[in-house]
Amino acid sequence: MKEKKIYSKEFKLDAISLVKDQGYTRIEAAESLGIQRQLIGRWIKEHENEGAESFRGQGKLSPELLEIRRLKEEVKRLKMEKEILKKAAVFFAQETK
Repeated sequence: MKEKKIYSKEFKLDAISLVKDQGYTRIEAAESLGIQRQLIGRWIKEHENEGAESFRGQGKLSPELLEIRRLKEEVKRLKMEKEILKKAAVFFAQETK
């Protein structure tokens, strides 16, 4: 099985620069760097869509995804607290009878 190659952010930005700034075609840039041309196309698209946030690396989430994760954890905690309060209310209601 072929091992997946990992490219640094700088390498990706340099590859994009060859196409955008230096006038290389995607095929020429890919051949000179020894990579598939689809990679350069994917990197260009990601860079155009995400700008400075592109190529964060593995496990590094965008600010939006971090906020979503934080909010999901908060919702989970609040649901647990709500269940505890419901059980406590039932318990104390039975104690007063």
